[in-house]
This record gives sequence, structure tokens and C-alpha cells, in this order.
Amino acid sequence: MLLSQLLYQKNMIYKVLRLGPFLILFVFVAMCFTALGQVNDRQEFQQVRTLSQQHPDEALIELRKIHAQAQKDDKPIVEGTSLQQMGQICFNQGHYAQALEFYLRADSIFVKENNKDLLAENLSEMGNLYYYNKQADKSREMYSKALALYEQKGNIAGKAEIYGQIGHFYEKRRQYDSAFYYQHIALRQYDKINNKSGTAKIYENLGSIYEDLAKYDSSYYCFNKSLQLYKEDNNRLNSIEVINNLGDVLRKTGRYKESLVLSRQALAMARETNNLYQLASSCRDLGKAYQLLHQLDSAYHYVELSRRYSLDVYSKESLNQTAFLQVLYDMDKKSDEIARLNSIRKINRILGIGGSIIVLLIVVLAFVIFSRQRLKLRDQRVLADQNRSIFEAQNELMQLELKNKQLEEDSLKQQLEVKSKELSGHTLNLIKNNQLLEQMRNTLQEMVKEDKRDQKKQMQQIIYQINQSFNHEQHWKEFTTAFEQVHQQFFDKLKNYSNDLTSTDIRLIALIKVNMESKDIAGLLGISMDSLRVSRYRLRKKLNIHQGENLSTFIQAL
Repeated sequence: MLLSQLLYQKNMIYKVLRLGPFLILFVFVAMCFTALGQVNDRQEFQQVRTLSQQHPDEALIELRKIHAQAQKDDKPIVEGTSLQQMGQICFNQGHYAQALEFYLRADSIFVKENNKDLLAENLSEMGNLYYYNKQADKSREMYSKALALYEQKGNIAGKAEIYGQIGHFYEKRRQYDSAFYYQHIALRQYDKINNKSGTAKIYENLGSIYEDLAKYDSSYYCFNKSLQLYKEDNNRLNSIEVINNLGDVLRKTGRYKESLVLSRQALAMARETNNLYQLASSCRDLGKAYQLLHQLDSAYHYVELSRRYSLDVYSKESLNQTAFLQVLYDMDKKSDEIARLNSIRKINRILGIGGSIIVLLIVVLAFVIFSRQRLKLRDQRVLADQNRSIFEAQNELMQLELKNKQLEEDSLKQQLEVKSKELSGHTLNLIKNNQLLEQMRNTLQEMVKEDKRDQKKQMQQIIYQINQSFNHEQHWKEFTTAFEQVHQQFFDKLKNYSNDLTSTDIRLIALIKVNMESKDIAGLLGISMDSLRVSRYRLRKKLNIHQGENLSTFIQAL
């Protein structure tokens, strides 16, 4: 048996080894197809991004198709990226609410897929949206989250982009020290990876900050550095904007003719690319320069051209907005219709399944009820008998417990009565003992006053012994023990009001608690009535008893 198992395992190993090259080839082909699909997805998104610059409505339609196909093919990354791109288009068109909705949907997908790079990029876009929506704190929070994710992944380009956006954030808030700080961090990050386009953008941002601070030499240097990098990167669109910025700096420093050269260069490049916005900006800068040169005809000409181009920009943007709104409306309408149909389909499916389950349950229940009816009746009779027996036993147990509790209460009452009698007895003994001693002391004092020399020393000794026995501790200990048994926790409650009570104070309080008269209290304590009044006054102060409140009433209430 063991030999056959070993032979079987050996044959299986040979088969796997023979299939090994085919498995490796299969895995390699699958990886190639996956990589090719990712490349195709990136190219498709790049094409849509380019299309969105001129026709945002058409780009939105294409992204909607990509999103629907990604849902069908179960491609969550493509689905999230399409949502992010739709949010970016809506943001560029000024539809912030719709853009935020797309961003949040993309965010949930990227979190679920744990794709930190795409999640960070999405958070960065949300930070831009919150900033333009006048929610600066929320914007800064998004930037910080995106930066933390890029740092976890070690994405230098992503970190550089976020630092640049944070610097731009502080620039717009006129916090230029912070703006410079973050822009320089971004510049160092881009230099690490030799990213010319990113470095050029940072120099452009620095030039803008210096221009705001009227540091035109530094501004000109940064803009010029940015232009060189854009040219090396063949970025004509951004180059036009930087050339216009250089012209602005020259014009602000009084170098009007040099600014005209740059503005004409920007105008020519804008015409080549048919960029209406840059055409309007270049003509406006030319008009300002000619006005400063007092060539009003040329100034008027270019200002008029700028106005026409601006109207064209406005008209084009209006058309794009109209088409874009129509696309959004159609998308919402289609989404609502799809949601309604899905809801109806889901409800019908639920109703069908529910109906089948109900019918099946009814059949099962009818069979169970019919087959076990007699067993149920028998079980009910047995259960009723058991319940009756349990009830009777519980009733007897309750009666027995009530009797035991009654006996315990009677015993406690008897013990309390005995202790009360003992306390009263101790109190009476103390009173009688002190009264007897008081009589003997008075008699002996009279004998001493008779001045009999033979008896005087002896009598004084007897008076001293009687005085020593007035406060005999044994009687007080017995009294205190009996008192604590009758009035439990009395002294603990008393400590909550004062911790400065002496043993004499405690004895006085205990005697007041047992309702003893002042004359008897004075006799037991071996003091006069005047001394007793003084002791009661001091006791009121120690217990913080308010004026007008009775000491005896206060002690009885404890």
C-alpha cells in the first residue's frame, strides 16, 4: 500500500514538471495581457484628458462609457479613475458639487482597493476643489492626507506636486513665508527626479510670488528659468503663459519696448496653437504697453482685439457650458432611469423569491402542524403538570423564606431591645455611681472643713481617690460598646463633620444621643453646669452648626 502511494506521488511530480514550462508560459502571457490592458487604459484616459481641454462635454460622455464598461468588466481601478476624471472635468467647468460627488465615489473605490497613489492623487484634487470652494481648512486637510500617503509609498513626484500645491495655497492667502518654504521643498523634490515640467511649474510659482512682492528681478529670473525648462520639455502652452508673465515684469519695471517683444512672441505662439485665452491675454498686455508708450492708436487696437478674443472665449465657454450641462442632465436622467429600472428589477426579484419562500414555508408549516399536533398537545399537558409542580414548590419556598425573614426580624428586634436595655442599664449605673461618689465627696469635704488635724490628711487622700474614680474608663468602655451596637456607624457619620473631636466631646455627643438631661450629663462627666454649657458651645463650633440650629436636634438626626 505504501509502495503504491509513493509511485503515484512520483508520477504526479513528473507530470507537474512536464507541465511546468507550459504553466510558466501561461502566466507570462497573462501578465503581458494585463500590462497591455493597463497601457491601453492609460492611453485611453490620456486621450480623454486631451479631449476635455477643447470639448469637455464629449470627454464626459467618453468617460461615462469607460465607467460603465469598467463596472461590467469588474475593473475597479479603471472605474475609480474614470470617476476621478469626470470630477476633474466638472471642477474645471465650475460644477463643484457634482465634482465632489465624483471625487468621493472614486475615493471609496481607491480606499477599498488600497491603491495609495491614486487615493493620494484624488485627495489632492479634492484639496483644490475645497480651496476654490472657500473651505481653506478642509483643503489643507486633504493636502496633508495626500502628502502622508505619498510619503508612505516614497512617491517623490507626488510629494513634490503636493508641496507645490500647498505653497500655492499659502500664496493665495498672502502668507508668503510659508509659500516660499513649501515651493522650495517642492523644487528640491523635482530636482531629485530631474522632472523638468514640474521644476518649471515651481519656478513659475516662485516668479508669481516675487511679482506679488514687487521683487521684479527675482521674479524675472524665476520666470525666465521656468521658460527655459518648458522649452526643453516642449511645453508650448505653458511657455506662452510664462512669456506673458515675463512681459508683465518688464512692463512693470519700465522696459516697455522689451515687454512688447515678449508680448508679440506670446501672441504669435497663441495664434499658432489657436489658444483664445492666451490671445486675449497677449493683446491685453500689448495694449497696456502701448498705452504706457503713449501710442494710443496701437493701444486701442490691441485692447479692442483683446476684447474680441475675450468675447470669443466667453462665447466658446458658454457653448461648452451649455453642452456640458446638457450632458450632465442626460447623465443624471439616464442614471435615474437605470436606478429606477434596477430598483424595479430588484423589487420584482425580491417579490418572486419572497413569494416562493412564503409558499414553501406555508407547505412546510402545514405539514409540521398536521404531523405534530398530537405531540404538541401531549407536551402541553406534561408542561402544564410540570409548571404546576414548579409553582407549588416555588410557593412553598417563598412561604418558608417569608417565615425565615420574619424570624430574623423578630430576633433582630429582640437583640436591639436587649442592647437598648443594656445601654440604659450602663447609663443608670454610671449616674448612680457618680451620684454616690458626689455625695461621698461632699461629705468628706465638710469633714475636711471641720479642721480636725488627725483626720484631715486621711480625708484628703480619700477625696483624691474619689476624684480619680469619677471618670473610670471601664464604665465608659462598656457604655461605648453598648452604644455602638444600638447606634451603628454613628461615629463614622460624625467624622464627616469634624476630625478634631476629643474623647470628652465624643462622650458628650453620645450622652446627648441617648436623650440624657443636662444635669445627668454634667454629673456623668464630673463637671459643673457652666462647664457643660461651655463644652456644648465648643462642640457646636467644631461641628460647624449654624446659629439658631439646635445641637440636640442635629445629633439626633445623625
